[in-house]
Amino acid sequence: MSTNFAEAPGGNAAKGAKIFKTKCSQCHVAEKGGGHKQGPNLGGLFGRHTGSADGYSYSKANKDKNIVWSEETLYEYLLNPKKYIPGTKMVFAGLKKEQDRADIIAYLKEATA
Repeated sequence: MSTNFAEAPGGNAAKGAKIFKTKCSQCHVAEKGGGHKQGPNLGGLFGRHTGSADGYSYSKANKDKNIVWSEETLYEYLLNPKKYIPGTKMVFAGLKKEQDRADIIAYLKEATA
């Protein structure tokens, strides 16, 4: 199981939208300007530092990780969020399938821009 985005299959944004709806939308809004839910709004995600969306109360672990969200970092994070950021508040177990991670990243690249 690869954590390297360069080795990931091509992503399908339409399939990613379905995955987001079933796995992510209960806690996150993708569109810029949307409110926070249990998790932060993901608008403007790419290029943003962890723990930096205005108005959301992040865990210390998330703030201290201090990485910039990119296709590469998100691909590894989505495999196992608690392993990537130990101490995160995110309760999601992760997406084990490489194709699912590639699809959701393709969707998020469009939806969060």
